[in-house]
Amino acid sequence: MKNYYVYIMTSKRNGTIYIGMTNDIQRRVFEHKQGLVEGFTKEYHVHLLVHLEWFGDVRDAIRREKQLKKWNRQWKLELIEKENPEWIDLSTNGYKLPEVVGPGSPHSRG
Repeated sequence: MKNYYVYIMTSKRNGTIYIGMTNDIQRRVFEHKQGLVEGFTKEYHVHLLVHLEWFGDVRDAIRREKQLKKWNRQWKLELIEKENPEWIDLSTNGYKLPEVVGPGSPHSRG
C-alpha cells in the first residue's frame, strides 16, 4: 500500500502559498528546502511545510490537491490556521515525516 500526501508550503506566515502532492513527503520537502525544484517554490522561497494530509488512494490525493488549488486564498489561510495556528514548519520542531501521519492522525484524510 502506498501513501500519498497533499501538502501546503509557504514562504512565511501569510506569505506565498504552494500546494502539492507526492508519494514521498520527506524527499519532496527536502527538494523544496534545498531549492532543487525549479520554478515557483524556488523563485518565491517557499520552504515551510505548514499543512499535510495523508491519503491511501492516489485518486483521493489528486482530487484533494485540485480542490485546494481552486480554493480562494482566505479559505487556504483558514485551513492552515485551523490545523497549525502558529504556522510551525512541520518538517522541523520534532515533527516526524511521515511517521506521525497516517490513518487516525489528525492530519489524515481519506
